[in-house]
Amino acid sequence: MRDVAKLAGVSHQTVSRVLNEHPNVKQETRTRVLEAMQSLNYRRNLAARTLVTRQSHTLGLIGFETTLFGPASMLYGIEDAARAAGYLVSIATVRNLERREVLEAVDRLSQHAVDGIIAIAPKPAVTNGLLQAPGGLYCVAVGGAGETDAVPTVRVDNAAGARLATQHLLGLGHRTVHHVGGPHDWPEAQERVMGWRDTLYKAGAVVPPVAFDSWTAEWGYRRGQELARDPEVTAVFCANDRIALGVLRALHEAGRSVPRDVSIVGFDDMPDSGYFLPPLTTVRQDFAELGRRSLTLLLQHMADTDEPEAPAHVVVSPELVVRGSTAAPPR
Repeated sequence: MRDVAKLAGVSHQTVSRVLNEHPNVKQETRTRVLEAMQSLNYRRNLAARTLVTRQSHTLGLIGFETTLFGPASMLYGIEDAARAAGYLVSIATVRNLERREVLEAVDRLSQHAVDGIIAIAPKPAVTNGLLQAPGGLYCVAVGGAGETDAVPTVRVDNAAGARLATQHLLGLGHRTVHHVGGPHDWPEAQERVMGWRDTLYKAGAVVPPVAFDSWTAEWGYRRGQELARDPEVTAVFCANDRIALGVLRALHEAGRSVPRDVSIVGFDDMPDSGYFLPPLTTVRQDFAELGRRSLTLLLQHMADTDEPEAPAHVVVSPELVVRGSTAAPPR
């Protein structure tokens, strides 16, 4: 810092103020200091800064090994938001969504002196593991069951998304809507079933039986083969876009046209969903917004201020994206 100060013709206290983005520094002085830092290839000593401030300016992220679009996109959204806010990111990945592995991930991140932890939490075991974090280490879960969780959460309103999908299909004139569910032990899948079922009840429509399995296109294909054999099926709401892709193929192989014979709605709005044949009507989750909201919530809980208490749970509204896979039912 003294070398930078000498080259810029300022005091080392001024260099410190520039580094910490203090407002009482003239823009001309700030520019001169930044140019001197670049010229000398100056890098802040983060270890020394951590010792002085007792903050590492590093956040821990807990994810799990998956190729699923939703959880992976949540992880990227959180990481982007953290980096934009000037935080380094340390990622701990668990193989299975079990409490023991989550506890081990929390312990690993604690050893790296992270300031807080954000975890992708599609199952209760993750939030249960976060409850065992060391005192003073704030944690936020993304996903989960929301108000029933004991740690602060940020999640998409899955039930509202299911209502949007079901209301759209009923509004087109379909007498009822079938549902292909995801894994039974995922709260997101359960909430989507609740929203779908409640909408049918309120509309006075028949509620068909729902089947659960996985988030895969292979599951959607198997279930789609069964639905294709029933001529009364004219509308299907799928728990995610991958399942919808499998259903689309099964219906095509059975000679049932989409959307002429059967309308299909998915959930997630994967980047490829607009290029399905036909382009898929789906419920969009804003994963970038989830990342921003989770970071904001964590920083609010970490901050030692006199501001009003940070909310315990934040809910992000989904959006229906209408494309070519839905239409009025056949006469």
